[in-house]
Amino acid sequence: MKAPVEYLLHLADNALILGQRNAEWTGHGPVLEEDIALANISLDLIGQARLLYQHAASILGNGATEDTLAYFRDSHEFRNHTLVELPHHGPLAGTAIADRDYATTIARNFLYSAFMLLLWEALQSSKDEQLAAIAAKSLKETRYHLRHARDWVIRLGDGTAESQRRMQAAFEHLLPYTQEFWTASPHEEQAVRDGTGVDTASIREAWEAEVDETLREATLVRPDAKGYVPRGKVGLHSEHLSYVLAEMQSLARQHPGATW
Repeated sequence: MKAPVEYLLHLADNALILGQRNAEWTGHGPVLEEDIALANISLDLIGQARLLYQHAASILGNGATEDTLAYFRDSHEFRNHTLVELPHHGPLAGTAIADRDYATTIARNFLYSAFMLLLWEALQSSKDEQLAAIAAKSLKETRYHLRHARDWVIRLGDGTAESQRRMQAAFEHLLPYTQEFWTASPHEEQAVRDGTGVDTASIREAWEAEVDETLREATLVRPDAKGYVPRGKVGLHSEHLSYVLAEMQSLARQHPGATW
């Protein structure tokens, strides 16, 4: 039994794009230790993406590889959550010049890691044995990602007045995007039907509890998450993804077929 390719691409694209975003802190971390920590988290995420792309490519055949799936698809073909493609600052246009905001990065890593920890745990029981093995490996890494992000949410939320303000603003900006976690796409529904995927509704209560407990400990107020439900996982993305892909894919597209 193999999971639907679109479902594998959804998982892979999430990891790749967030890995690319976190890698943008390399050389710009607020302290040296955090510069290294985010680089390591990025490597973990890109490693997860590679395993998933390799699995998807083996199902697709016709010359598909992890590189063709990462570097030669356009933005509308990507299936990642809109949350992971957003820049490291508040709600500005993709072309806007703004300082990176560490609170925004940490809040996103926390919301995503709390979700993926539960999803990887459940996917260990997938009927797709290769996906189950990838889930088991990724689970160990995601535990560290969540612990790192959670510690910083609490440290910044329960810190100075300025750090609390910025942490609160980050959650107010990002939490509405998590609605996409709970709106099933066609490829997710197919994966649930054939037993290779997970119905995210089954993990929502545990995710909500983790978010509420962490925000309480961080002395932050949970904002309202209502509003427009993003649909990145069905190919309807924000303008931000095209800028990420333009930077990430440019070298491969300039030299197609090159070996390094």
